[in-house]
Amino acid sequence: MAEPTTISNPIPNLSLPLQDRVAVVTGGSRGIGRAIAIHLASLGANLVINYTSNSAQADLVATQINDTSSTTPRAVTVQADISDPTQVKSLFDAAESAFHSPLHILVNSAGVLDPKYPSILNTTIEDFDKTFTVNTRGAFLCCKEAANRLKRGGGGRIICLTSSTVASLRLGFGAYVASKAAVEAMVKILAKELKGTGITANCVAPGPIATEMFFAGKTEEMVKMVVEECPLSRLGQTEDVAPVVGFLASDAGEWVNGQIVRVNGGYV
Repeated sequence: MAEPTTISNPIPNLSLPLQDRVAVVTGGSRGIGRAIAIHLASLGANLVINYTSNSAQADLVATQINDTSSTTPRAVTVQADISDPTQVKSLFDAAESAFHSPLHILVNSAGVLDPKYPSILNTTIEDFDKTFTVNTRGAFLCCKEAANRLKRGGGGRIICLTSSTVASLRLGFGAYVASKAAVEAMVKILAKELKGTGITANCVAPGPIATEMFFAGKTEEMVKMVVEECPLSRLGQTEDVAPVVGFLASDAGEWVNGQIVRVNGGYV
């Protein structure tokens, strides 16, 4: 009979499971990324909020996280286009410099969706390229940098936001679904390639979430149809997704690795 395992590590702070860990959240200035950044901060993490163009939105998120009574910020903002390898490297450099610490967590939430919802037949090459440039190339570059830069030996987490449309295969989402399906396949392989590092890699695939991206280009009737198709009879909220990411980012989520976690209320 096997001897019981002796746990020598001190009991973790269960109320702040990410205490002093550094997390980079791309697309962290709005939508799901914003909710994730705020939630990770509530778990004790120091946040690097990446944005592409709207510095005011990113600053608002940082202000919400930072304690005005402290001279040491817990959240900083960094502008970077994640489809540009030089800017991705600079993003990680800035994160390490801001908190004088190795990075622990990457949450790649930045993404684009064509609000025209064209059929594949009517998708322009320009729109196809833009979708893959941000969603797939961007995820690849961030994952590549994270695989080389995240802390090894425990606590390293790569979490990419994909989409439950990869499973539902909705009309009008051809390029978008293809771009996210590629990320899901890549992350599954990455999890295996990171064997021995202690770094896990997973995808969180939300269903319909009430964000600016979701509502773009949709009529009231289209939104109503989505709600009616959901077993819970509502749209998801960003707060429905953030705790799942928080779990995967924590030590409690270590045994979940190389997985696609669909967070959609039973929609798919």
